[in-house]
Amino acid sequence: MGIKVLVVDDSPFMRKIITEMISEVTGLTVVGTARNGRDALKSIPLLKPDIVTLDIEMPGLNGLETLKIIKQEYAIPVVMMSSHSGEAITIEALELGAMDFIEKPVDLKNQAEEFKKEIEKKIKPLVEIKEVSPSKKQIEKVPVRQEWQKEVPKQIKAIVIGASTGGPKALLQVIQHLPENLAIPIFIVQHMPKGFTLSFAERLNMKSSVTVVEAKEGMTIENGTVYLAPGDYHMTIKQNKIALDRSPKILGVRPAVDYLFQSAASVYESSLVGVILTGMGHDGSVGMSEIKKQGGFTLAQDRETAVVYGMPGNAIKKGVVDEVASLTELSDRINWMIRMRQWN
Repeated sequence: MGIKVLVVDDSPFMRKIITEMISEVTGLTVVGTARNGRDALKSIPLLKPDIVTLDIEMPGLNGLETLKIIKQEYAIPVVMMSSHSGEAITIEALELGAMDFIEKPVDLKNQAEEFKKEIEKKIKPLVEIKEVSPSKKQIEKVPVRQEWQKEVPKQIKAIVIGASTGGPKALLQVIQHLPENLAIPIFIVQHMPKGFTLSFAERLNMKSSVTVVEAKEGMTIENGTVYLAPGDYHMTIKQNKIALDRSPKILGVRPAVDYLFQSAASVYESSLVGVILTGMGHDGSVGMSEIKKQGGFTLAQDRETAVVYGMPGNAIKKGVVDEVASLTELSDRINWMIRMRQWN
């Protein structure tokens, strides 16, 4: 039967469209649909889906409330079906544990193929990863080197962070714990479509003691500010200003982590720290390599705490990571480096 999907949406039309699109993807089978959260919670133990697609805006038990209950009671990945009118709620859903989200098409006639590609790209790998990921007992814990502090640059002028699937929740933890007296800029690329990055930047800003903004073209880089790349634009650094462009996607993504990392490495050289968090694919490995070439320091999230190990795992395989750590340890390390090195 392949991967079993439960489709939850209050619109009969959208249930039909989503079901048809999923059914056209090889390896995916819709085992049932539900018109609201209560129906979905009744269907899960009966149908035993491998993954749930969940509408955000539903009457009665809405998407967020349903998501909370699913996360409490089942170990099933949930992908939100979102519209631009629900950007802020989508970000909250990712914070609550949704694995990812897919934008509902506004113009179905012209966006049907793109919608189907998004379904394939975002649903299949989540279940495949879940099936092959080793248990905690099988995971070899990378030993933390006691002498790691010696390898950190004597002065840190900037930090760059890359993330994809599972990234919003991980980034929230890291940014929330940054010290109020942050005296360097931090640049982030999170794979996310246009429009949603503004809501995400606002959420990060609201939850942290530092200033977080969605980056804009020509913005002057200021110490103590966190810059989030806007969806659908690559972000680079040129003469102490933010540069945005819509040059071709790299590895199917825009913004790309590699572009940011390579650009920052050429500007900050050995005073740069690069961090790769959870995410699918290979984006970031080339950029991490460039940071290492320039003498910078690199960190990656470990397998146990990453929702998807693709991005950190590929960078580790390439041998361009100085330190592998859990999300909590990464947050502590970043703070230690900021306190000890930003003033030197």
